[in-house]
Amino acid sequence: MSLEARVRLRRGTFELDVELAVEAGETVAVLGPNGCGKTTLLHALAGLIPIEEGRFTLDGVVLEDPAQGIAVSTEDRPVAVVFQNQLLFPHMSALDNVAFGLRCHGRPRAEARRIARTWLEGMGLGDRARARPGALSGGQGQRVALARALAVEPRLLLLDEPLAAVDVQGRAELRRDLRRHLASFGGVRLLVTHDPLEAFALADRVIVLERGHVVQTGTPAAVTARPRSRWVADLAGVNLFHGRADGNRVTLDDGGALVIPDRAAPAGDVFAAVHPRAIALLQAKPEGTPRNVWRGPIDEIDVEGPIARIRVSTVPPVIAEVTTAAVEALSLAPGQDVWVTIKATEIALYPG
Repeated sequence: MSLEARVRLRRGTFELDVELAVEAGETVAVLGPNGCGKTTLLHALAGLIPIEEGRFTLDGVVLEDPAQGIAVSTEDRPVAVVFQNQLLFPHMSALDNVAFGLRCHGRPRAEARRIARTWLEGMGLGDRARARPGALSGGQGQRVALARALAVEPRLLLLDEPLAAVDVQGRAELRRDLRRHLASFGGVRLLVTHDPLEAFALADRVIVLERGHVVQTGTPAAVTARPRSRWVADLAGVNLFHGRADGNRVTLDDGGALVIPDRAAPAGDVFAAVHPRAIALLQAKPEGTPRNVWRGPIDEIDVEGPIARIRVSTVPPVIAEVTTAAVEALSLAPGQDVWVTIKATEIALYPG
């Protein structure tokens, strides 16, 4: 069982153009900033939004292909969706909410309720079967929504920001439960989220979406180790530069240059990543012959516990990470000019 899709559509001025493949037993997270098209992609796969161009197959069966006039209706697709806001029927009990999908698939009432009760017990909600959604916590409601989706035995499970409606205290527990239930589901699993912690905790692989297009895909570790966009670099906590390498020099797209070790990268487009801890801040110009030295004003100091992240408006601009004790010792403050140094050996290079 597998999913293969090329989805292209327009919503006003926004264009979504995504190609993806997901194998059964694999949990893939579509990750990206707000407005990048994550939920639009999920709705298209569920049949809630028509695809204008492309093709969507599940387990070898074509569910949508505009060129051939194929568009299987939402209710006839072997797809279940867990929505961010749960969409539980407020006038029904938890038991009847879970049984609803089974009844829609033709199961007799008694059988549907029996299966629904089994699912609720598996979710730890056996004692809440008669409760209506309004009497459930956010985490309990999300478990009911997940039980309703899994009870119909779909071939594709879509989850839209599954932890967004849950408070901070209940999120960690629900994340553990969700990981366990996803592992036991034999179909294709696709979730969308803007939260990297959620994606990295639940997914085997992530697809990074920005402005309607895929910019990077891979395991969470691989994506954060070699970010290919500013957004990914920010969530990985590193400085990211792009430019052209020639010998021991990288001329950067946004101005400035980096000196790198000889033969560190082939000529051509490259990314250069530098961890903020590898950047030194000095009040006086460094002695000796450090290769990357710039001077500029401090733009912002962001303190998080014992660590301060300092944005410096050099060319190129950088973010350095130092201890709060160092901030006090150097009397660092916004607007103050400082010297910035980066050792060439601290620059990670990879093809652009």
